[in-house]
Amino acid sequence: MHINKLTKVDHTALKTNQALIITLNVLAFILNVPWLALIVTVVMILGILRKKPGFGFIYRLLKPSGWPKPDVIMDNPEPHRFAQGFGAVVMLIGSVSLYTGALTLGWALIWLVVALAALNLFAGFCIGCALYYWLNRFNLPGFSKSPPEGTFPGMRPSA
Repeated sequence: MHINKLTKVDHTALKTNQALIITLNVLAFILNVPWLALIVTVVMILGILRKKPGFGFIYRLLKPSGWPKPDVIMDNPEPHRFAQGFGAVVMLIGSVSLYTGALTLGWALIWLVVALAALNLFAGFCIGCALYYWLNRFNLPGFSKSPPEGTFPGMRPSA
């Protein structure tokens, strides 16, 4: 097991990101506008490049109003970034599928991202984070963090 140096992670920023991913993708499906799913994909990719939640800019716009309230806890940011990256890859494949006529595959992949983001938002379980921690157990390069002490892989750490 690796020794972790935990850092401050604002879980409200992560939840805002998840809520927007869910909302915009559901709207894309209901309105049948693949370009909206593509925008979500691009925002997620930009978030990966910036090492921040893709829709973090919305959170930062709302934060001065006092809503939403920050929820900063000691955690590993790397699994959250990995989860966003994994979701962005699935979204990219889904978006490309929509634009190449494979509508069932495209929407299924986008709904997979919606379902996984909803699992994280509403149940506090991050599949991408769990996968990151499981890959860490195999000592794969780039997967250097272990779950915070006393935390089941993928679950939100205690405050």
